[in-house]
Amino acid sequence: MARQKQTAPLQRATSSQLMHVPPNETSAQSLKQQNGGAVANNHVSEVKDATQDTPGLMQLAVCVLGIYASFLSWGVLQEAITTVSYPVQPPSAELPEPPTERFTYSIVLNTIQSTFAAITGFLYLFFSTPSGQKVPSIFPTRKILFPLLLVSISSSLASPFGYASLAHIDYLTFILAKSCKLLPVMFLHLTIFRKRYPLYKYGVVLLVTLGVATFTLHHPGTSKKVAASAAKGQSGSSAWGIFLLSINLLLDGLTNTTQDHVFTSPQTYTRFTGPQMMVAQNVLSTLLTSSYLLVMPHLSATGLLHNLLPFPIPPSTETELTAAIGFLSRHPEALKNVLGFAACGAVGQLFIFYTLSRFSSLLLVTVTVTRKMLTMLLSVFWFGHSLSAGQWLGVLLVFGGVGAEAVVQRQEKKTKEKARAAAAATKKE
Repeated sequence: MARQKQTAPLQRATSSQLMHVPPNETSAQSLKQQNGGAVANNHVSEVKDATQDTPGLMQLAVCVLGIYASFLSWGVLQEAITTVSYPVQPPSAELPEPPTERFTYSIVLNTIQSTFAAITGFLYLFFSTPSGQKVPSIFPTRKILFPLLLVSISSSLASPFGYASLAHIDYLTFILAKSCKLLPVMFLHLTIFRKRYPLYKYGVVLLVTLGVATFTLHHPGTSKKVAASAAKGQSGSSAWGIFLLSINLLLDGLTNTTQDHVFTSPQTYTRFTGPQMMVAQNVLSTLLTSSYLLVMPHLSATGLLHNLLPFPIPPSTETELTAAIGFLSRHPEALKNVLGFAACGAVGQLFIFYTLSRFSSLLLVTVTVTRKMLTMLLSVFWFGHSLSAGQWLGVLLVFGGVGAEAVVQRQEKKTKEKARAAAAATKKE
């Protein structure tokens, strides 16, 4: 049967539908399919719609503000959870100053957060689906199971390796490595997924990395923590600690690059959106960490893990679930902080996965590594604080790199628009 030209005007997508558009699916091609092969007179309007549907500065600003607001609150609650000491028992005449304890159960904390994020992501996925349409599956194809499982494993293992490295390296090494998170992301993109970047992108990554590292090194809080770690005898970094930290950075990079690969490969993994990724990753992460917490006491009781692993397992890790439940039952105020922490993390993940689906992992990591620096700048202008010369140098390096990238991308966008317009005019003739 011959295809007929569609006479109805193009339908604009609603804001909820835009959330379900994959990043690399060009709007011009989809418009052409909807119209059954539009004539040349409609080609210019298709180009305009394609330009309008691409993520713009306003969307980026909303993503950045959402990430900053959520994870600033998340960071405050994390510090309250991990640093506040609680008395083991109420003070008494016999024991006016009872011993204290702190929340040190990171896997339980990660499990609670992934559970909250999975529920939040599903609610968003359900309510953002247009009326009359089926809620998208979080596992639409078999091919997507492997990258999703890889993302869940790497994200679940990254933070334990980071925490473990702190026992073997000094704070200076730790914060320097965390300032260079962009490098493993780009490295894995190049080596595993064979992705190539324009030359200016490497310069931008280098400037941002140097800027964040310079700013962090000259931060007064960094000097205090370095002095504190030195006072505890952590004057250097062992090879084992650097190895653990390297695994942490590579796992973080693997998480981001694999997510980016899924979003930018709709022809391989079908259409997959931010909310779908958020639900799938957190469901799998919750299953993995819950299984670990439930199985670990039985494995440790048999002594099998102690014989297989080359390093000792802390006793608190073997009974982490029961110990964490006991701690939270003794200190209800800590439970409130944990629930608030999980809620802020879940909301923050909504913005993170939207950023990933509409932009890229490199941009997302740039946002996260510069968050502390921009927070300090806000306090400078809001509260009248001052920055050192080294910190201002870091600020100039970061904004110089980001600004140069914006100028180059704007020029590239203008060039593409001129090429499209020229092609449309040629086709019309």
